[in-house]
Amino acid sequence: MKFSVSTSDLQKHLGSISGVIPAKSTLPILENFLFELSGNELEITATDLEMYTTIKLNVDSKDKGKFVIPAKRLLETVRSLTDPTVKFNVDTDTFKIVMNTENGEYKLTGESNENYPSLPDFKGEKELKIGSDILRRLISKTEFAVSSDELRPAMTGVLFQIRPEEICAVATDGHRLVRMRETTFKSKHKSTDVIIPAKALKLIAKSLEESEGTVLFNESHIKFTLGNLILITRLIEEKYPNYESVIPQDNTKKLTVNKNQLLSSVRRTSLFANTTTRQVRFAIKSNTMSVSAEDIDFGSEANETLTCDYDADDMEIGFNAGYVVDVLSHIDSDEVVFMLNTSTRAVTVRPPTQKEGEDILMLVMPVRLNA
Repeated sequence: MKFSVSTSDLQKHLGSISGVIPAKSTLPILENFLFELSGNELEITATDLEMYTTIKLNVDSKDKGKFVIPAKRLLETVRSLTDPTVKFNVDTDTFKIVMNTENGEYKLTGESNENYPSLPDFKGEKELKIGSDILRRLISKTEFAVSSDELRPAMTGVLFQIRPEEICAVATDGHRLVRMRETTFKSKHKSTDVIIPAKALKLIAKSLEESEGTVLFNESHIKFTLGNLILITRLIEEKYPNYESVIPQDNTKKLTVNKNQLLSSVRRTSLFANTTTRQVRFAIKSNTMSVSAEDIDFGSEANETLTCDYDADDMEIGFNAGYVVDVLSHIDSDEVVFMLNTSTRAVTVRPPTQKEGEDILMLVMPVRLNA
């Protein structure tokens, strides 16, 4: 079985689905790509049993066949190639694979596809039409805030609340929360909530093109079809926390500050913070605020002063610098608005003005200030 393929195309397509491949698995076959050749079309599949993704690309061939090829070595080899084309010659009896370029020859040993898991028999009960720009923003504005705590599986994904007149994406790890509503979206279905694993969403965001994607889902799985990419993933079938109960409704102290100046200040001062707590302190007064951090154990300290718009009572409040940086980095506007109450109450963060059809709210929990 022989075929040749553009090196850059192969790099791009392998890279777009390689995130599915587990680094180590109790089922070694999962550490491979499945290649299925049908004339001038090559379909590449990767799976970790929770998520299946396939992508198609054009090749030069008249042959047909299937084989499994080691993912890590193939990916690293293809990424290092500078030749425009790579030719594959696969012995379908021994699964010895020879890759040839103008200047080199590379040999791998693959496997039969017999033991490779097959795609789940997916029957989507509901279909959504969603523009790639909307889906991309919903993902990019929320997935950074998901939890990595496997003991709270619902929070390791993004909650999508699909309503007839809007779609809302929510992510939280208990320290910060993001909620983004998009009201230009319309659905013909009844209200539905699904929790999509963050790993799947990251792959989708990398593969989105400037086109409309088709999304099919049922009670256990969701399927994305985006151009030549298909991704099927198991939904997280857990109850999502009642996130709305933690969004404060009585924060009346309004702080408006230049986002980029604050972001840079927090990044600089946090270099002097305790490496365990990463605590930075905001001391806010009328039209001025200081950002400071210290590490008593090592005798390091930093303090900066910024101008701001604030006319409430003076207050001091502490945050984990990493959470503040994450939130500010995902706000597009030049300025940012903090709504505060006390030094121990959750703080909401928004852009001063929202894009048409969008409503983005971020929340950060403060930390107890050092004495």
